[in-house]
Amino acid sequence: MENKKELRTWLDDLNLSHPLVIAGPCSAETEEQVLKIANDLKDTDVSYFRAGIWKPRTRPGMFEGVGALGLKWLQKVKAETGMKTATEVANAAHVKLALEHDVDLLWIGARSTVSPFIVQEIADALNGTDKIVLVKNPVNPDLALWLGAIERLATANIKNLGVIHRGFSTYEKSKYRNNPEWQMAIELQTKFPDLPIINDPSHITGNRDMIFDVSQTALDLNFDGLMIETHFDPDNAWSDAAQQVTPTALIQIMKDLKIRKETDPEAEYNKSLDNLRAQIDIVDNQIIGLLGKRMKASDGIGTLKKQKNVAVLQSKRWNEILGRMVLEGQEHGLSEEFILKMFKAIHQESINHQEKIING
Repeated sequence: MENKKELRTWLDDLNLSHPLVIAGPCSAETEEQVLKIANDLKDTDVSYFRAGIWKPRTRPGMFEGVGALGLKWLQKVKAETGMKTATEVANAAHVKLALEHDVDLLWIGARSTVSPFIVQEIADALNGTDKIVLVKNPVNPDLALWLGAIERLATANIKNLGVIHRGFSTYEKSKYRNNPEWQMAIELQTKFPDLPIINDPSHITGNRDMIFDVSQTALDLNFDGLMIETHFDPDNAWSDAAQQVTPTALIQIMKDLKIRKETDPEAEYNKSLDNLRAQIDIVDNQIIGLLGKRMKASDGIGTLKKQKNVAVLQSKRWNEILGRMVLEGQEHGLSEEFILKMFKAIHQESINHQEKIING
């Protein structure tokens, strides 16, 4: 990926005055459904009409897409509305059919990105194409695997590349369907600042009520665009009903999103400031989550101490923690005074939790 500047050519060529928006149903269900949604979106800021033709499902028996028939519906979308089209491909056969039906943008899904064999097969099938190819992050948080997929495509002489950030699976309880792990997307942007990055708030949230907030965070972090699943009757969609919004709701989201100017020094300053503040907000939320986990562990210790009638305060253990954290803090540029204040506060909260359990 030596000529990184080339990666933005396709995005710059669109000459958009707003972030790129890719929208449409999770799944193409019927020709009528596809055309109705497309016509609802044709005179909006949506640049690409997306629809899932082949749907990789977790378990057999679930709706797995209408298959190649849906590609003809996408052709009708382009003919009737003039909109460019987009769909997911998961193997060389999908690629061949999508190219035959003149799909403009192809993306590789999270389940496919995890397999270098699948990515290489798709790269070989797309060798030299001028189509736009986007790669969703792998299911699990593995930046090397994500970048490896991009590198395979770049090696196949595919220049119109980009990525889609759709969040990552986690075994922990979360308000998200897929945890955003924003710091991974930030790291990717840092390594390849000219690689277009699109956010997929639909798959991150799994909840249409959270789409706006995640979209705004993505734009604050300088993402280049959004992919939002859109259906005229989302509650009755054949797949991922909870995360789809109506065309009307999508239009309102696009109106309400804060888009910063790029044309004057003050705007550039505010853009940089908002970017850094958004990163701080993300880290702050992670800190709160980690502190919550720490207190749950303290609750467990309190329960054990109550069972064995052991005192709450263990001075030797506490002094060991303080000494270790002071040294750790120094390695990260944090003063001893700050570390002592912070961990004393954390320790006091931990004691409060344990005392509540023991005396409760």
